[in-house]
Amino acid sequence: MEYFIILFLSYLSGSIPFGLILTKLFSKKDIRKIGSGNIGATNVLRTGNKYLAAATLVFDVLKGYVPVTLVMQYFPDLIELSCIAAFLGHLFPFWLKFKGGKGVATYLGIITALSIQLCFLFIFTWIIVSLIFKYSSVSSMFASLTVFVVNFLRETVISSDVSIISTIKIPDSGILFFFSILIIFTHRKNIIKLKNKKESKIKI
Repeated sequence: MEYFIILFLSYLSGSIPFGLILTKLFSKKDIRKIGSGNIGATNVLRTGNKYLAAATLVFDVLKGYVPVTLVMQYFPDLIELSCIAAFLGHLFPFWLKFKGGKGVATYLGIITALSIQLCFLFIFTWIIVSLIFKYSSVSSMFASLTVFVVNFLRETVISSDVSIISTIKIPDSGILFFFSILIIFTHRKNIIKLKNKKESKIKI
């Protein structure tokens, strides 16, 4: 029963379309008919309201962070299930006929709950890549892959030293790889635009 409850609640948390809710409440617009049609913070910013975009970003992070943190505290053996359910909830919300966002903010919330070091690594990598290439999509994909690679290397080193296995807990690299692949998948249209040199650059 615990499996089904955690699966349902984590998915439910991840599926809340804050971008759509906030834009409809405060700007009377349907974010799905603006810009890329995505419900995430980047597209909300295209409404011209930076505060709504910032609020969407915060709430999308929290909907990944909150369920994983709670499960980590009360059901530590089911953390991976909560992570996957929350992430898939954002990508495929049943409220919106399974057409959700690209998952980056919710992913950030999840890895923040799992490891604050990986959170800082993602943010640092995202900023550096965005300063160099000025593409949000490239920054998100590259940063998620960097988190996976670094965690995998750390996991490999720790697993080879029996004396520190029990003292250091790190996220499962398989889950992070799964997230990276999905983030690349959700950015498939951006990849095509990059190839055709039609991808919009972020203003820094």
